[in-house]
Amino acid sequence: MNKELLGKVKQKKEAYREWKQGQVAWEEYRETVRAARDQVRKAKALIEISLARDVKANKKSFYRYVSEKRRMRENVGPLRNEMGDLVTQDTEKAEVLNDFLASVFTGKCLSHTAQVTEGRDWENAEPPTVGEDQV
Repeated sequence: MNKELLGKVKQKKEAYREWKQGQVAWEEYRETVRAARDQVRKAKALIEISLARDVKANKKSFYRYVSEKRRMRENVGPLRNEMGDLVTQDTEKAEVLNDFLASVFTGKCLSHTAQVTEGRDWENAEPPTVGEDQV
C-alpha cells in the first residue's frame, strides 16, 4: 500500500470513531468509507494486473499471491444459542446450527428467517439432522 492509500484507511477509521461519538453525520462517514473502499479496490486491481502481466518474468510472486488467496478459514467462530449464551465447543456449535436449519424446515422460524409455506409437509415428518459422520 502506498502512503495515500494508508492515509485513506486511517481517515476511514477516524471517521468511524467520530461517528460513534456523534461528532460526524452518517452521510459524511459513508462517503469516507466509500472513498476508501474504492481506492483499496483500485489498488488491488492494479496489483493483480501487474502480477498477471509479469507472470512470465516473475512466477514466484504470482504463485505466492495466488496461494494466499486460496487459504480458507477452517473453523466457525463462536455462536449464540437460543438462550443467548456464547457457544464455543465444536459439538455445541454443530447443534446450534442444526437446530437453526431444522427450524427452517419445520416452520418454527425466528423472526429474521424466511418461513417455508409451500412444498413438503414438514409438520408430520422428522426434520433432517446433521449426523456425526457428516460433520
